[in-house]
Amino acid sequence: EQIEFKVQNIVGTADVGFPIRLEGLVYAHSSFSSYEPELFPGLIYRLVEPRVVFLIFVSGKIIMTGAKNEDQLCEALRKLHPVLIEYRKARVMPMPWQDTASEERKEVEGEAREIEHV
Repeated sequence: EQIEFKVQNIVGTADVGFPIRLEGLVYAHSSFSSYEPELFPGLIYRLVEPRVVFLIFVSGKIIMTGAKNEDQLCEALRKLHPVLIEYRKARVMPMPWQDTASEERKEVEGEAREIEHV
C-alpha cells in the first residue's frame, strides 16, 4: 500500500562566506525583517516572492524555509544575495587562534614594493 504525500516546505542552508551587519540590514529593510538579538541571534527576513523566510546570522550562515521546491530556494537566495553583499562587514577582528601577523606582513611588504616601483 502506498501513502500519498505532498511537499509543503523545503528547508535549505547556505553560507555566504562573509559576516553581515544585521543592525544595518534590519534598519534599511524593516518592512521585511525583524531582529531582536536579546531573544534570538538571527535576523528574520521575509521575502515576498517567492514566499521564503530567511534566518540570517552575523557569521554569514543562513537558513531558508518556506519554499515549495528547490527552484524557489535558488530564486530567493539570488534575490537576497545582493542585499547581503551591501551589508557585508568591512573588517573583522581575527579570532585569537588565527595567525594574521604573517598575512599583514605580506600585505605591508607588497605595498612597500609598489611604492618602490613608483
